[in-house]
Amino acid sequence: MYKKPLLALAILCGIGCSGNESTTQEQQENLDTTSVSFRNQPLIENMYTADPSAHVFEGKLYIYPSHDVESAVEEDDLGSHFNMMDYHVFSMDSPDGEITDHGKVLDIADVPWVGRQMWAPDAAEKDGKYYFYFPAKDKEDVFRLGVAVGDSPAGPFTAQPEPMEGSFSIDPAVFKDDDGQHYIYWGGIWGGQLQKWRTGEYVSTGDSPSADEPADDEPAIAPQVAKLSEDMLQFGESPKDVLILDQEGNPITAGDHERRFFEAAWIHKHNDVYYFSYSTGDTHNIAYASGDSPYGPFTYQGVLLKPVQGWTNHHSVVKMDDQWYVFYHDTQLSGETHLRNIKMAPLNHLPDGSIEAVDPMSVN
Repeated sequence: MYKKPLLALAILCGIGCSGNESTTQEQQENLDTTSVSFRNQPLIENMYTADPSAHVFEGKLYIYPSHDVESAVEEDDLGSHFNMMDYHVFSMDSPDGEITDHGKVLDIADVPWVGRQMWAPDAAEKDGKYYFYFPAKDKEDVFRLGVAVGDSPAGPFTAQPEPMEGSFSIDPAVFKDDDGQHYIYWGGIWGGQLQKWRTGEYVSTGDSPSADEPADDEPAIAPQVAKLSEDMLQFGESPKDVLILDQEGNPITAGDHERRFFEAAWIHKHNDVYYFSYSTGDTHNIAYASGDSPYGPFTYQGVLLKPVQGWTNHHSVVKMDDQWYVFYHDTQLSGETHLRNIKMAPLNHLPDGSIEAVDPMSVN
């Protein structure tokens, strides 16, 4: 969620880039004559929404996005202008049904430990209670994870007075396994600060987005996973690295921007296979890897969602009525990378266990 290239480059990536291939002069010259269309339309048009986490609760499809707003904060490479301050919850009776806005369910003023920037959230259910997980910067400008509790999947939610003990970084995503155990996944590099926790404590040696990253030939920084406690309010164990490996069993390296983890962890399970998906950030893909345990390791398999218009990409995957769907965002409504809109598309698992990549754009 960090830097804003020229819109032209964002559109080019949306229609043609795979990975970090450079944009050619010919592509730049042909941009004005290229007709770009969006395969899917925004679900919500009366406000800006992003980072949609989707779940089926009580027979309905609920979406928990972040709420993009115009900001007077100066744009920088750490995403300070992504200055979101509250959350709404949306629901649909069916994937093609009308969408309902349940209103504001949590505000920055309701959370005493938060300083600014309430970024991508998620939600979970246990024993009839609903838990809303969100990242935000504390008063010292360090990202932590918070949790709020409600009696309905539509909220409202009441936040705990302190962040989750020992939490750090961004993008919480909660997965409930078949045995009822809940796992929380999280992390994001650059503005998400995950690279600053490599020693186990917050250490920063510079303000550039890539400061504190490992060398290109070293293993990439890993997202994190932990079981949740019985009360769903804390980590139930010490966080563990989520290892993402190549087909030869070697860790994906920090210099492999085509495949390395950047942010936006998500996990779903299909035919007893765990699919771990995530954003590659500056190469704009949603990639996926597979494994046989919620802890991993996960073996990289390919791209789940190709680049969208706009710099960021953040998704979720959910099944309803025997069909899988991917939720994501782009910048169709605004053309501004920090003012996004959420969308959805069918997602197909192929007989060999792979996932058919979704292309959100088409060129006419």
